Amino acid sequence: MRRADRLFQIVQLLRRRRVTTAARLSEELEVSERTIYRDIRDLVASGVPIEGEAGVGYALPRGFDLPPLMFQEDEIEALVLGARVVQSWSDPALVRAAERALARIEAALPDRLRPRVAASALFAPSFHVPEGATAHLAALRAAVSERRKIRFGYARADGARSVRTALPLGLFFWGTGWSLAAWCELRGAFRGFRLDRMHDLEALDARFEEAEGRTLRDYFLYRDAEMEGEGNPCP
Repeated sequence: MRRADRLFQIVQLLRRRRVTTAARLSEELEVSERTIYRDIRDLVASGVPIEGEAGVGYALPRGFDLPPLMFQEDEIEALVLGARVVQSWSDPALVRAAERALARIEAALPDRLRPRVAASALFAPSFHVPEGATAHLAALRAAVSERRKIRFGYARADGARSVRTALPLGLFFWGTGWSLAAWCELRGAFRGFRLDRMHDLEALDARFEEAEGRTLRDYFLYRDAEMEGEGNPCP
C-alpha cells in the first residue's frame, strides 16, 4: 500500500471509532507500530486534529471530515475537458472510468465550485471520430500493462500487408487517432503502428521484461533521432 493511501486509511479508521490503538491500526494496515506512530505524527503536523497519545490510543473529534477537494476554476475545466476527450476517443472501459472520475470529482467539490463541472463549455464531440480510430485500444492497453507480446496483421499506407509479432510499449493519441509504440520482432527495431491499420490482433501468453535498448525511453530516443512524419507508420 502506498503511504498516501495508508494515511488516508488511518483517517478513515479513526473517523469510525471512538478510540483506536496503534497496535490495532498496525494490525489492520499490516505495518509496524513504529510506522503508525510516525504516520500519526505526520498527520497531526499536516493539520489533522488527532487526539490521544502513544500507549493510550487515538481518536478524531466527532464530525471531523476531510476537507473538500479544492481546485481553481481553470483546473476544473482542464479535468472536464480531459475526461470529455477520453469519452470521445477511447474504448468503452475508459469511457466509463472517465464518467466515474467526473462524478467523484463533482461530489467532492465544495458547493460553490460544483456547478462548474456541468457548466464547462469545453467539448470534444465524438461524431467526427474516424471509424477504427479506437480499434483494439482496450486489448492493447491490457497488453501494455501486462507486458504481453502481441501478434496482428498490419496494412501499410501503400497497401503492403504483413503479420507482426511485437512487444507493446505505449499508446499515443495524435488528435485524430491512436498509434502503438512497439519493438517489432520482424524488423528487429522500434516501430509505430496505427491502430486503424491493425487487424486480427491477438495477445499472446508470452510475457516480456524490459531489456536495455528496448524500453519506452529508448523508443523516445530512437524516434527523436530517426523518425519523422505524421503517424510514424511501420515500414
